[in-house]
Amino acid sequence: MIVSLHGAAFFAYHGFYAEEQKIGNHFLVDIDVEFTPAADTMEDNLDNTVNYEWLYDMVCEEMKINRKLIETVAQAVINQIVQQYPFAISVRVVLKKLNPLLGAKVGHSAVTLSYQKG
Repeated sequence: MIVSLHGAAFFAYHGFYAEEQKIGNHFLVDIDVEFTPAADTMEDNLDNTVNYEWLYDMVCEEMKINRKLIETVAQAVINQIVQQYPFAISVRVVLKKLNPLLGAKVGHSAVTLSYQKG
């Protein structure tokens, strides 16, 4: 089973350059968490799955911590997910920085980090 949260939008101050850390930027986050349910999903119990509301709230908190690299942010998100959901088989996080400061028109830059259990 995979629980996903895609297109979560944030404004944050991540960036290598001082200007990025001062003016901030818009970011989009996509998360996919694959797992085997510990119980029958027909039990209709939130404890038997990955809570995408928790995913959003956790990413909200991680985005508030200013970092130079979006790779670092994405890894922190994975670390939090694996800690909260030890039954996760794999986690994929895509973090997009919209309109990065490159001196050219670019839709976004992005990093994709993955975790695979075992």
